[in-house]
Amino acid sequence: MKKSLLFKFLFLICLLLQSFLGISAYVLIPMDEVQKNHLKAYGIAYFSLQKEIDVTWLLNYRGGSFSMEESDEIIRTCKLRGVTYEVISSAQMLGILDEISDTEVNMDAVKLQKAPKIAVYSPKSKRPWDDAVTLVLTYAEIPYDVVYDKEVLEGVLPMYDWLHLHHEDFTGQYGKFWANYRNAPWYKQDVAFQENLAKELGFKKVSQLKLAVVKKIRDFVLGGGFMFAMCSATDSFDIALSADGVDICEAMFDGDAMQPNAQASLNYDNCFAFKDFTIERNPSAYRISNIDVTSERANKVSEKNDVFVLFDFSAKWDWIPTMLTQCHTRVIKGFYGQTTAFRTNLIKSNVLILAENKSINEAKYLHGEYGKGTWSFLGGHDPEDYRHFIGDPKTDLSLYPNSPGYRLILNNILFPAAKKEKHKT
Repeated sequence: MKKSLLFKFLFLICLLLQSFLGISAYVLIPMDEVQKNHLKAYGIAYFSLQKEIDVTWLLNYRGGSFSMEESDEIIRTCKLRGVTYEVISSAQMLGILDEISDTEVNMDAVKLQKAPKIAVYSPKSKRPWDDAVTLVLTYAEIPYDVVYDKEVLEGVLPMYDWLHLHHEDFTGQYGKFWANYRNAPWYKQDVAFQENLAKELGFKKVSQLKLAVVKKIRDFVLGGGFMFAMCSATDSFDIALSADGVDICEAMFDGDAMQPNAQASLNYDNCFAFKDFTIERNPSAYRISNIDVTSERANKVSEKNDVFVLFDFSAKWDWIPTMLTQCHTRVIKGFYGQTTAFRTNLIKSNVLILAENKSINEAKYLHGEYGKGTWSFLGGHDPEDYRHFIGDPKTDLSLYPNSPGYRLILNNILFPAAKKEKHKT
């Protein structure tokens, strides 16, 4: 209560000062059902930060709306990108903040002050599948750099605020595609590329290279970085950490057999999110461990009834998960991936579940802290392609400008821009 009142008081002082500077209006970007293009609206918020215009994220107010000082450039950009906006007076803005500060409503206001510098971990070689994060960043017109193993090992990550992990298998088993695709040209090319890269960087095996990369990413988070991963990059990241010094790859992946005591040698303490999982020893099985629920869920749900539900957090006290779950709906349609969702009994107790399908006991969206940084894991491959098969065309996001699932990704993009000092206890 005191924090909200203080924020309102400070904002009132700012309004009074701004009146002397001739600032009398704000741009409000609503994020409820009124918004014509939710995804590009995030790009407007990012664009404002690039122009050194502070953005206020109005958590749980009309779907998690944004506001910033009125400027001709912001309004022109909204029009060009097809983003719904409203011009409101300073008095109206204060009224919104007054409504938000009420202790009886689950809302809050967070200042965004810096455009996060974004990196996407992705191979330079072309693979026969697309990545939801790069698709939505491009569509929302949010800039990013692509980095891969060489750049990560050279130490570039501290230059960035936010890192996304592209669809990847950090265990060195090439996504467990061997059984069905070992004769496919793209698979052979990827294996050759990864093996040559490992050799170039001084590693005997791809699994050893990926472990070194995972450790660099872990240290990036430890030092205060923000990491977001989807699909197989989620569980394979933790499995690689747990298998530090343990050979969990069979001969078709690294030239020699998995060590006999591999399962017993895993160290779950190294993991960000998961515990007590069992690695998949069958090289022909299309999964890395029992963390993923894909193989069991087919008989439990269909595309028509496959949904997950976002948890409702206290905006005034649990502002971080509230930011990460901003959406215009709490119920979101499910979607598959190589890693579709996570078995709840294998999730560590200190990990926050942001969304789940409780009816079949699976978690879809996770968040946690590591050192000074944070991470988020979202299961599935593409929020608007229920089953994205290898070789399928990429999703045209102009057909899904209001996608709730893609909004979850973009919530993570803006997360590092938040002014956290306001929320310290």
